Amino acid sequence: MLVELRLENYAVIDNLAVEFGQGLNLLTGETGAGKSILIDALALLLGDKASSDVIRAGAERAVVSAVFEAEGAAEKPLENILQTNGLDESEDGSVILRREIAAGGKGRVFVNNQPATVAVLRLLAPHLATIHAQNESILAFDGPARLGLLDAFAGSQLESVEAAFAAWKEIRARIGDLERGEQDRLRLVDLWVFQKREIEDARLESGEDERLEAEKRVLANAEKIYNAAMNAFDLLYEGNGSTASSLRAAQKQVEELARYEPKFQEALTALETARISVEDVGATVRDYAGGIHASPEHLAQVEDRLALLDRLKRKYGPSLDEVIQFGAEVARKLSEVENKDEILKQLRVELGQAAAEYLQAARALSKKRQDAARRLEKLVEAEINGLAMKVLFRIALTSLEENANWTASGVDQVVYLISTNPGEPLRQLEHIASGGELSRVMLALKASVEAGKPSVARAPLRQAQGGLSPAKARSASSPRTLVFDEIDTGIGGRAAETVGKKLKELARSNQVLCVTHLPQIATFGDHHYVIEKKESGGRTRTSVRVVTGEERTEEVARMLSGAKLTETSRKHAEQMIKANR
Repeated sequence: MLVELRLENYAVIDNLAVEFGQGLNLLTGETGAGKSILIDALALLLGDKASSDVIRAGAERAVVSAVFEAEGAAEKPLENILQTNGLDESEDGSVILRREIAAGGKGRVFVNNQPATVAVLRLLAPHLATIHAQNESILAFDGPARLGLLDAFAGSQLESVEAAFAAWKEIRARIGDLERGEQDRLRLVDLWVFQKREIEDARLESGEDERLEAEKRVLANAEKIYNAAMNAFDLLYEGNGSTASSLRAAQKQVEELARYEPKFQEALTALETARISVEDVGATVRDYAGGIHASPEHLAQVEDRLALLDRLKRKYGPSLDEVIQFGAEVARKLSEVENKDEILKQLRVELGQAAAEYLQAARALSKKRQDAARRLEKLVEAEINGLAMKVLFRIALTSLEENANWTASGVDQVVYLISTNPGEPLRQLEHIASGGELSRVMLALKASVEAGKPSVARAPLRQAQGGLSPAKARSASSPRTLVFDEIDTGIGGRAAETVGKKLKELARSNQVLCVTHLPQIATFGDHHYVIEKKESGGRTRTSVRVVTGEERTEEVARMLSGAKLTETSRKHAEQMIKANR
């Protein structure tokens, strides 16, 4: 859900921050006020192409930023995208996007205040917001998006298909590795045999180099270590005036004190503990000294062994464990070369089984999609025809079972077809020329999908929001953001009212932003924003303000009657707002 949008030195905006709420957010204003500027700025944050033309005259750069709340179904995909691209999550789980456009076309992108790329914005976009306008819908409505919409309506579970595809793909890759570059493999056999023998003859043990390094240090300094240990033993236990003998003498004196003063009993116990500890340490260093044997021959053996290990590490891996792993990998390659025919035979059997399991899962998914497509096209056609259009709508689902077309989402390709005029042939939905028609069709499609989704919670919007301000009206569901621009082109009256109702229905489970010129639609909003253009100090500035109560009634009345407000238009506006709450 889009929580906040900020613009700085963007077009005719010097500095602007808008907080959006849940439900239906409507943007209104006079023609030319710059209502679509906010939509264009949001498109930049979703990966749209930037131009230095958007920089406000006199400024060096334009900055656009937004804060999205991401919870529920979108949370995990967003986490994966951030992690894959080396980006940290924010402390509160929100996604913070910022884009700077500098003169000359250069710019910078930040995600959660960390440098990123436009490509990352495009990866994040489908999980955050979708803009439905003349150009943006075409860009966002690609093959995966079309299939995802149908799957959302059908309640498709892709896990079994994804797992079967991954298993089949892995086996196919192993077969490819075995079949590719056979001559290269044969040329390498002699090298692999040498490497395998060299590593096996060394009889390596994990951690051996660290143990030998410690042993070398002791052997190279045997005399120093022995003398230090024996000197410590003399001072602690053996020599005249040793610590242990001093403690024993002190202990006898304190015993005498304790006979007359019981409070020294505790001190006596402490001395006993100290003496025992000292004697234990003395015995330990004595035993250690007894085990030290200065042997130049053994030191030479250890150094030779370490030299061998170092040479192997330089050749096969920086660590001894990696050398051992390299040896195992070489042994596996040799085994595959020697037993290639048998391994390939077994892998081909496994590949056939994996392919059969994949097709079984994919066909079951295709059947579910076909059934859902028939239901969805009827719903969508009815919805569109209620929006001042007369159309035919069909969903063409094609199953391509050749393995070149297999994917983790199945074998299906879906195309949405529409005829917007009687007698005209069906064409792909993306090829509709009119931005207004496209927005209305997408509204009907989205509303139908949301209405038909399995297990969709539809709590009344007013209850969900509880009368909170736009900044505070948030819930744990954090729905995706859907943006509709030019949706009211060429309609009015009852059709406009129907569009408003559809937007309201869609906003029950999504955050919806809509730019509108029609009062019939504006009265359905949960949050109403007025975009105004004013001249100040010889410069034009665009501002956005939230309107409620009387201000909202005035704005709807202006939309009804134009610049000259009348008491009749005010009363009509008040009645419309009350009726559509």
